[in-house]
Amino acid sequence: MRKLFFVVAVLLAGSTAAQQPASGPIISWEKSVHDFGDVPSGDKVEYTFRFKNTGSQALIITNVQVTCGCTTPKGWARDPIAPGETSEITIAFNSLGKFGLQKKVVTVISNAANQDGGQITFNANVVERKGS
Repeated sequence: MRKLFFVVAVLLAGSTAAQQPASGPIISWEKSVHDFGDVPSGDKVEYTFRFKNTGSQALIITNVQVTCGCTTPKGWARDPIAPGETSEITIAFNSLGKFGLQKKVVTVISNAANQDGGQITFNANVVERKGS
């Protein structure tokens, strides 16, 4: 009987903890992956990733890191983003010198409490420019 009571108590405690919202800032992406599709070699394209702070404290983005010189973060909020506010990060990709399928990861350095809020990605299939 004691074991049964202990198991029920542990299950109830676990389900209550799972229902409580995470504390701190939470970055929730509208879309964390973007596909540019076919991009002619030499073209420059950009996309704006939008997000919302769904947490309980201000979100502060301190840096946006890219994996190569072909990708450039063009802007992000430098001021704290209050709970419930939305913001965006614009990423530019220069396809010059690239060919074939490109998958780029952009790392967002912030005080977000959620692990999955730290990366956004994009894909592009760089194709030969027609008529060159």
